Amino acid sequence: MPNNKKEGIIFGLFMCFGMVLIMSVYNTILHGVSSFTVGRGIVQFVIIFLLAFVTESLVEPRARKIALSLPYEKSKELNFIVALAFCMVPMMVLIMSIYGLILTAIMTGIEGSVFSAYIKTVGLNFIVALPSQLLIVGPISRWLLTKYIKPSTQHLNT
Repeated sequence: MPNNKKEGIIFGLFMCFGMVLIMSVYNTILHGVSSFTVGRGIVQFVIIFLLAFVTESLVEPRARKIALSLPYEKSKELNFIVALAFCMVPMMVLIMSIYGLILTAIMTGIEGSVFSAYIKTVGLNFIVALPSQLLIVGPISRWLLTKYIKPSTQHLNT
């Protein structure tokens, strides 16, 4: 886990990159690859990445505060990681699904009510986002932080 502001920003970039990559591939497959082009995919990835990073920067402090207020054994780092994921992922999904719904409306249109489409989008995103964060992106991001970033920041501090 990050120990200072610099590590926190880098960790956030790792997490956003991984989650945006997975969720972009998932949603492209979910909504059909027939209209996918590499150029459009790159542009959408950059836009979503920037939006997700700003959103993550706003959501993370609130999710951290909620996670720390929950009753669990706080001496174990894994417990905090899981608690933070269970607080952060739903918030991120609720917010990022609005963007997904807008994009869907522009590209293919929405059948039925917007509210129903939003609830469906949230559900479909949540079932992939939580396991992806807990089992893939979170562990890889923590490993990258520990392997490549923390040694260089510790070296600079000595």
